[in-house]
Amino acid sequence: MHFSMTNEMMREIIMDHYQNPRNRREENDETYKTVFMDSTSCIDKIYIQAKIIDDRLVDVCWHGVGCAISTASTSIMTELLLNKSVLEAEDIIANYMHMIHEEEYDPEKLDEAIVFMNTSKQAARIKCATIGWNGMKQILGDDDHE
Repeated sequence: MHFSMTNEMMREIIMDHYQNPRNRREENDETYKTVFMDSTSCIDKIYIQAKIIDDRLVDVCWHGVGCAISTASTSIMTELLLNKSVLEAEDIIANYMHMIHEEEYDPEKLDEAIVFMNTSKQAARIKCATIGWNGMKQILGDDDHE
């Protein structure tokens, strides 16, 4: 997917997810695990929420305030991880983090998240591009899955 993707196409995907964020809503259901994430270097203050049943992410959502990069990356993440097993989600997150830090990764696992492949060239944006993903890592790191 990413080999033929132009910078303009990547910008369009990022702007689409920024202007029309997916799965952006607050769940007040105590069966959802919730993590608050914020950034000292940007406006990002977001809550990541996930409902995990039988080691599967049956719902993933988020709410709060974020810049274009954090909003788009979190929106893409929620779509990508929805209905995945915890193991699959952890693998996708690991591949995303490897991509962000210019390490070896499998682009096939990242779908639209591949638009952030050049983030490492703008070090100040790394925190923005990973804030939602780090929140999900915290949720998945909690071994108290149903």
